[in-house]
Amino acid sequence: MIRNIYAFIAGGFFGAGLFVSGMTDTAKVQGWLDVFGTWDPTLAFVMGGAMIPMFIAWRLRERRSTPVLGGTFPPAPPQKIDHKLVVGSLMFGAGWGLAGLCPGPSVASLSYGGVGHWVFFAAMITGMAIAPFVIGRYTRLTTAAA
Repeated sequence: MIRNIYAFIAGGFFGAGLFVSGMTDTAKVQGWLDVFGTWDPTLAFVMGGAMIPMFIAWRLRERRSTPVLGGTFPPAPPQKIDHKLVVGSLMFGAGWGLAGLCPGPSVASLSYGGVGHWVFFAAMITGMAIAPFVIGRYTRLTTAAA
C-alpha cells in the first residue's frame, strides 16, 4: 500500500513537472523540433533538468542492493542496436514531431488537452497493442528470408 502512495505522489510530481515545463504544450514541443524555422530552445533546459537527477539516481542505485521501498531492481536494458530499437525510435520521433506529444505528456494532458489529446492517446495505445504482432511478423519474415 505504501508503495502505491509513493507511486501516486511521484506520478503527480512527474505530471506537474511536465505541465510546468511546457512538455504538454504541443506548440512548444513542435517549436523545439523546428530547428530550421522558429526554433524554441527552452526545452533543452527541461532535458538537462531531467538528465542531471537521473544521472545522480543511477549512481546512487549502483551503491544499493535493493530499492528503498523493497522489491528488486529491474535488469539493465540491453546495450545493442537492433531493428526493434531503430523502428521504435523512428515511430516515437515521427509521432512526437507530428503530434507534439510523447507518452508521458500525453497522459498528463488528458484532463485538459481536449479531444485531440484523447485521439493521440487512443492511437498511442493502439500502436502499443499491435507492436508485438508487427515485430513478430517482421522477425518471422526476416528469419525466413535468411
